[in-house]
Amino acid sequence: MSKVRTLIIRAPGTNCDAETAFAFQQTGAIVSSVHVNQLIRREKRLSDYQIMVVPGGFTYGDDIAAGKVLANELRLKLGEDIQRFIENGGLILGICNGFQVLTKAGILPGSSNGGSPLLTMVANDSGKFECRWVHLLVNKESPCVFTRGIDTMYLPVAHAEGKVVADPEVLPQLNTVLYYTDEKGDNKAGYPYNPNGSVWNIAGICDSTGRVFALMPHPERHLRGTQHPQWTRQGAKQYGDGFQIFLNAVNWAKSL
Repeated sequence: MSKVRTLIIRAPGTNCDAETAFAFQQTGAIVSSVHVNQLIRREKRLSDYQIMVVPGGFTYGDDIAAGKVLANELRLKLGEDIQRFIENGGLILGICNGFQVLTKAGILPGSSNGGSPLLTMVANDSGKFECRWVHLLVNKESPCVFTRGIDTMYLPVAHAEGKVVADPEVLPQLNTVLYYTDEKGDNKAGYPYNPNGSVWNIAGICDSTGRVFALMPHPERHLRGTQHPQWTRQGAKQYGDGFQIFLNAVNWAKSL
């Protein structure tokens, strides 16, 4: 088939779209950075792509709550398009603000009958913006397409509202993909290893198909070995830990 087409959705305040586009371009994908209004006006169509991405940033200034305004736009104006996209086998990735958007839009993990999100993000327990590198453990029982073949990762976080909270009935059924851990892999380690206080140390989740995935850490900021904060002491790998996430997505989408 022809090259995989990836759509990166922008809105006022998005600021990680260029890095995310670069990540997908390194895998050989064709990338389009599109303002959400272009989709709403039907100038661009989601059905023309195999991968949809909501990148990091502070869409609409996070003025109401992190990601809430863009989430409302996706839910109310593009909800049917997104549902068809998922049903047709498309992949969706949400990074940081994208995680917040997907949950508040009810795309992950899903909405209750009343329409209220069953999972969301709130302010970090520390009460401040957390910006550091974190250790991550991949749940091997997860169906996530994006993390196949990955055991652990070391990625940066940068957020003020990253604490995952959920309805108690949802947690046992949740498809958790990533856990915050300490350097020894303990996924029950507290702050600062868990930078926000997320329940169960959750750092990323997916839907039941494994094709809709969101995470708070930034894989697009660790594509090359020289981006690791200790590469001069430990030696640089060819690729950073985040690169495989994008490569997995593109390889999977080639079959669509």
